[in-house]
Amino acid sequence: MNNLPQLLFPRRLPSLFPQLILAACLLAGCALPQEAAAPPTPEPVTLTIAGSTEMRPLLTDLTAAYRARNPHVQFTLLGGGSQQGELRLASGRADIAASTAAYTDAELPAGLVRVPIGLDGIALVVHSDNPVDALSLAQVRNLFEGRALNWQDTGGPAKDVVLVSREDGSATRQLFEERVMSRTEVARIAVVMSTSNAVVEYVAAHRNAIGYVTSAYLPQNQAPPAQNNQDTPNTASAGATVKAIALEGRLPFGADLQDAHYPLARALYLLIPEGGTPAVQEFVDFALAREGQNIVARHHAPLR
Repeated sequence: MNNLPQLLFPRRLPSLFPQLILAACLLAGCALPQEAAAPPTPEPVTLTIAGSTEMRPLLTDLTAAYRARNPHVQFTLLGGGSQQGELRLASGRADIAASTAAYTDAELPAGLVRVPIGLDGIALVVHSDNPVDALSLAQVRNLFEGRALNWQDTGGPAKDVVLVSREDGSATRQLFEERVMSRTEVARIAVVMSTSNAVVEYVAAHRNAIGYVTSAYLPQNQAPPAQNNQDTPNTASAGATVKAIALEGRLPFGADLQDAHYPLARALYLLIPEGGTPAVQEFVDFALAREGQNIVARHHAPLR
């Protein structure tokens, strides 16, 4: 009789419960829990941005921040100037063009859309030891036409002026000649440089020089130096030896630039194809969103 409970209720019976439950669930058509499927890995994307060397520090920071959020997206940054960037985009050799070219939308190549992302100011720069702090448009024109050959003509020291200009085809030079030179050419005695960074370095090394550059390459703008590109401003050396001077009483920074009172203010553009890929549009949207505009503010004046 003592074995009767064991016969009626074997000790191994509880181990059968999971199997019985599974069988019952299968007969009843129960859905068994499954592990959540992992989200698909985005396909790698490479975007080529070509054009303005003046926008290179900004683009370096924008693309780095975008990649931090979207590691599947790689970027190739190419210089060559605004016109070259637009040509590359129009011919399909770039996905986005960076441009500072100032022309009407009617002159825009067919099939391209131009999106402004910030404001830039072309700054007049001299050596920091130069006592001249401000010039009028007429004085700058006289200097770059070669009519005023000595700094004494503008209230400065009795030293010969050394002119530093950008190369033909540069959008920065085109705007400078249009708004300062009344479309006349810069004097042939000017030293010609291919980037704003090169202009800054030359003026930093020559006490009597004057040049013009995008304000993004000046320490007065408090923009941190971009990394890993040949056009990076050398603020460590330029900060102590170069200064921006006022033009018509305005400086190419802050409120003077943002309210467009500075005479050499201009827009910064990203050009994309009409009906471009989602990857291209998403990057442009990022540049216009709050995070992107905060990055623009490190180098230029944001739009928002």
